[in-house]
Amino acid sequence: MYIVYTPAGGEPEHYNARSLLVSEASIVERTIDRKWPAIKEGLSEDDLDAMRGVAWILKKRSNPTLRFGEFDPGIEELATRLDKDEIENYVAEAVAIARMNPDVTGEQIAGALQHLPGVSMDPAHAEAVIKEMTEDPKDEAAPEATEPADAATSPSPALQSGDTTTSDSSGTSSTLAPAPSTP
Repeated sequence: MYIVYTPAGGEPEHYNARSLLVSEASIVERTIDRKWPAIKEGLSEDDLDAMRGVAWILKKRSNPTLRFGEFDPGIEELATRLDKDEIENYVAEAVAIARMNPDVTGEQIAGALQHLPGVSMDPAHAEAVIKEMTEDPKDEAAPEATEPADAATSPSPALQSGDTTTSDSSGTSSTLAPAPSTP
């Protein structure tokens, strides 16, 4: 997650919250009197204190004498943006959940995710990920329908009658990426 600080009349400054060191996180915790999980959650909700604390400590890397009280941006000067990995994880999780309902279409999922490019560091990447991951699986099944009927129903030459296998594989494939775990 990035914090974007755009000072009035200035150029946007980008601060990658993932680059925070433990020692820096501890300083932010003490400064704004919150534990890291609450700060992290605050970043996802555009909490001003969380954004200010993390941007300040990262800004201190290039300006070590900067005091917290000296870094007091306007409320419209701070925003959070999702990085590429966060966009991909968010979309994959949303698609996996939505695909549990066979009545939900790829178009409906894409519609539900239409806000993501606006909160992404790279809107074009977010749009591409949404398009790719929400394609309707029914459209992907069409090429398989062109297989000859006997090829689809004939037994595999690797397994003859009476042979057994110890493979855990079901022989099916999935078009969905595995749901990522969250730390």
